[in-house]
Amino acid sequence: MTQILSRAEEAVGRVSLWRGKDVKISSLSGGLTNENYLVEAGGERYVMRIPGTSTELLSIDRVNEVHNARATASTGIGPAVLEHVTELNVMVLEFIEGPTMSAQTLQSERMARRMAESFQRLHAAPRFLKDFDMFRLIETYLRIVEEHEVRIPADYRERLPLLAEIERALQVGALPSVSCHNDLLCENFIDDGRWLRIVDYELSGNNDPCFDLGNTAQEASLDDGLRAVLCEAYFGRLDRQQLARMNLFALMSDVGWTLWGAIQAKISTLDFDFNDYYTTRWNRALDLMQSDRFEGWLREARREGP
Repeated sequence: MTQILSRAEEAVGRVSLWRGKDVKISSLSGGLTNENYLVEAGGERYVMRIPGTSTELLSIDRVNEVHNARATASTGIGPAVLEHVTELNVMVLEFIEGPTMSAQTLQSERMARRMAESFQRLHAAPRFLKDFDMFRLIETYLRIVEEHEVRIPADYRERLPLLAEIERALQVGALPSVSCHNDLLCENFIDDGRWLRIVDYELSGNNDPCFDLGNTAQEASLDDGLRAVLCEAYFGRLDRQQLARMNLFALMSDVGWTLWGAIQAKISTLDFDFNDYYTTRWNRALDLMQSDRFEGWLREARREGP
């Protein structure tokens, strides 16, 4: 802990925002990639974000992250970026007052509609710097897996032809790409009393909006009824094809983050069981790919016309 805090203290010394002020630092829990700190200075509170070790192996582009964080701040959904220490890739962000969400707190019709409102604002942000495509990211992660001898589920590559089939089905009703978060853990929502604010843009990029909807539905363990509410609230009507695409993207988030978790298990210094994380993701994805529900989603996603 002393070494971690000394790193944070070094970063604090490089931030001009609170130079000359008494500063108090405390660790914030919840991050699986970075170190996040609450900094109190001059009677104000801030969040300081320090990149984790070897995160370039997770295809995280810090220039992209800062650009996109500023774009979302302009919509009022993302926190304001108050300072960026370029040489350390340290960001100082607005501290958002309010409770951090969890799967349990998001599992209601009211919260599904509030999430849809937040997505509409996020997706209207100025265009992000780069694009995001989970299928291409999986290809990148598999190359990293080979180069660094990362252990992944033994049957992962056997499913690659099926992933290609999913990609073809998703292309039928593809929507224009918008500014997407792409990694919406429930804890990335903070309720400020008016909006569900959204934080953490390290994997953000222009993408099909259904990826955000599906990824969040998966993270929050929304049942079929709440997924339908989220779809209807976002699109203004219950679009069965887009709901199927949401569900396929939800599945693909598990498939992709399986590799993310396996790489993290190899490189991360955080005290977190990434082996259990990626194994749970993969087993859940396998169960779905072998289900009748999955076949139904493929058929509905491929359907053209009203």
